Amino acid sequence: MESAQHVPGSLSWRLSSHPITLLTFLAFRISSLLVYLFGMIFTNNMVLIFIVTILLLAADFYYLKNIAGRRLVGLRWWNEVDPSSGDSRWVFESSDPATRQPNATDSRFFWLAIYAQPVLWIALAVFALVSVKLMWLPLVAIALVLTVTNSLAFSRCDKFSQASNLAGSALYSSGVAGNLASNMVGRFFTFGRS
Repeated sequence: MESAQHVPGSLSWRLSSHPITLLTFLAFRISSLLVYLFGMIFTNNMVLIFIVTILLLAADFYYLKNIAGRRLVGLRWWNEVDPSSGDSRWVFESSDPATRQPNATDSRFFWLAIYAQPVLWIALAVFALVSVKLMWLPLVAIALVLTVTNSLAFSRCDKFSQASNLAGSALYSSGVAGNLASNMVGRFFTFGRS
């Protein structure tokens, strides 16, 4: 029983490389759902529940995007707008796998929480529609926009980092980049001699 609790990658926060970051991340993820679900038990003020839930969702969005993603799985994303054209583009950043290997427990918690929360908000949206509580739909829509944006951005960021790591390892491990560079430089210096 004791050895099953210490398996790398198991869902135990004690195995985390960054337990405070992980627990804060999970607290933000869970708190907005709990306030939305159980807020009416403590107060009948819908406006208060709406505002507190929005603030928790915003804090979760910020913390996940700027802190938890970078510390738990080594991924970060942001959106840049070109001032001259007004075009926006997403920028993805990942840590170098040679210098940092993500903890399997942190990674499992991160990806489970990042995909589970939008699913839960979709279920709550369906429940609000079925039970004809349409006053809650704007809050659920905002929650879906924020959680789905982070989910999509981190999914793209992960795919981008895997693709760039694969390309980098293919180029550098087989010496392709060095061979190309030396052949190009060699041809440049021998261009007019033959």
